[in-house]
Amino acid sequence: MKRFLLLSCFATSLIGYAQDFDTTLEEISTMEAKAALTQMMSVYSANTGNYDLKYHRLEFTVDPEEAFIEGEVTTYFEAKEDLTQVYFDLVDDMVVSQVLKNGVPQTFTQYANDELIVTLSETINTGVLDSLTITYSGNPVSTGFGSFEQSSHNGDPIIWTLSEPYGAKGWWPCKQDLNDKADSLDVFITTPKFNTDNEAYIAVANGVEQSQVEETDAKTTHFKHRYPIPAYLVAIAVTNYEVYSHTVENNGAPFDIVNYVYPENLASAQVNTEITVDIMELFTELFEEYPFALEKYGHAQFGWGGGMEHTTVSFMGSFGRNLIAHELAHQWFGNKITCGSWKDIWLNEGFATYLSGLVIEDFDEPSDFVTWKAQRVNSITSLPDGAVYLSDADTLSVSRIFSSRLSYNKGAMVLHMLRKKVGDSDFYQGLTDYLADEDHAYAYAKTEDFIEIMETASGEDLTEFFDDWLYQQGYPTYTLNCSQTSETEFQIEINQVQSDPSVSFFEAPVPVRLVGTEGEVLDLVLDNTSNGQVFNQPVDFMVSEVLFDPESDLISKNNNVTLGVADLALAKELHLYPNPTNAVLYIEKPDSVVVEQVDVYNPLGQLVLRSADTSNIDLTPFSVGMFFVKLTTNKGIVNKSVLKN
Repeated sequence: MKRFLLLSCFATSLIGYAQDFDTTLEEISTMEAKAALTQMMSVYSANTGNYDLKYHRLEFTVDPEEAFIEGEVTTYFEAKEDLTQVYFDLVDDMVVSQVLKNGVPQTFTQYANDELIVTLSETINTGVLDSLTITYSGNPVSTGFGSFEQSSHNGDPIIWTLSEPYGAKGWWPCKQDLNDKADSLDVFITTPKFNTDNEAYIAVANGVEQSQVEETDAKTTHFKHRYPIPAYLVAIAVTNYEVYSHTVENNGAPFDIVNYVYPENLASAQVNTEITVDIMELFTELFEEYPFALEKYGHAQFGWGGGMEHTTVSFMGSFGRNLIAHELAHQWFGNKITCGSWKDIWLNEGFATYLSGLVIEDFDEPSDFVTWKAQRVNSITSLPDGAVYLSDADTLSVSRIFSSRLSYNKGAMVLHMLRKKVGDSDFYQGLTDYLADEDHAYAYAKTEDFIEIMETASGEDLTEFFDDWLYQQGYPTYTLNCSQTSETEFQIEINQVQSDPSVSFFEAPVPVRLVGTEGEVLDLVLDNTSNGQVFNQPVDFMVSEVLFDPESDLISKNNNVTLGVADLALAKELHLYPNPTNAVLYIEKPDSVVVEQVDVYNPLGQLVLRSADTSNIDLTPFSVGMFFVKLTTNKGIVNKSVLKN
């Protein structure tokens, strides 16, 4: 799910989508952390592990004008051992008035640790399918962030829920275990009529709307969902929505994208949500058919600025393209396959972040995707430490679980680097196999499950790759010592230092672009496995520039390239700051070094600026993106990479 801390806006550019994504991602991860905050230390009850959920019938009565709910929840489950008691997760603010088993009242107790304990009148034997019906009511405690929220929009009342990770128990009796999904559910939402015209509120929930039954002063809406679903992805919302649909053709098996939006936002939403069809078609082409195609996809506007990927209906605070893409991506990665623990959160968030990047790669210019990757790398390397995979201690920190730097950005770039390592064919085949795997589809997976499937698809041992980039911390800084040893050979020596001692050496394919004196271009990918490794590359032109990682495919920082008679000390003494910048770069150097000329190149190796003014470098006229700066000095030539944001 998603959240919102507004950052200062990036300068307007031709690639506004990439900039918009940065702000949205920060908001997304902030919302998720806030939603988790008050519940994170209270995980699901271990006492619920002795039964297997099968089905929920959820009957709720709510009034958008009141922070109150009353309901009757019938849960079917299969006993995994002989049961004399059954536990549910439910906050003690909710008042349970009755529990029935086959119409017979059962004894129950509510505890302050958010447990509802039902003592059975007769034992349920191992392997037996049975059910309990719980009648309850109360004013759900508002955390200030969600779970169950009563608020307003444009003066009109609204009720909405958001339960990630452990907020479902705040408004209905459930089992908050990521690894036990109910196989299906029915949701009945009864709401009062409103205003003098006796109009009915519009309700939304997971699955497909089956009916609306109107009475004199109320209406009951029934939704049916027939896919496995964990408690945190169950959601309802009620207000005076306007409803409209887009259709996904889906190769002759069409389904609807149903949008529930505020009346005051109808016109703009109708324009902005159309892109959902195109994104749906892209993800279907890259991976597989939308996992819930027999039902629907949709959006429901709610009271936060971000979004939450509830199964079949994402709750949205706005309708920007990148937020739409992120939430839709979760329907595959997060909803069809849910992370097996919060240590594996990158399987949800890193994947959804990367799929949002794939939308930029497919829909926009190549330079836009380069800039998107460069922005991820800049975020990742803003601190020297940090692993994607969480430790046990990390799971007690909400900000660490939902770290935009690590769970989102680094998780996404690890996926991209994996794609570059194994190639597009094996990468996409591996993700397709992962989504189709019978042990994980519509269930859950852990990181080791994903790695095993990717190794099978690629035929490669990926232990070193994932150990360095996923489980360990930090990133490398590269120094390339380059020289043309003859008219037909070019030599590159690669060295690296690591930002964190957890990694002794980052093995990675290193992308390098050679640019000739007459504009020739040669792209290389060097399999760097050790420090001091030398590559002798045949060439048929004289090299004038060496661009390190021109497409921003590698997590690294402060890389140096020297060309000619290499002077590594000189490369380290010359600094461009601030980097990244939104306008002017300044050159920091020793007094003994004279910068005679500055040349600025784009990632294609095209010269975009040449200046004899060596006091600063003005990038104001250029769009956001990655640039390479060649500094010609009295002691040699040094190349630096910079990011304009």
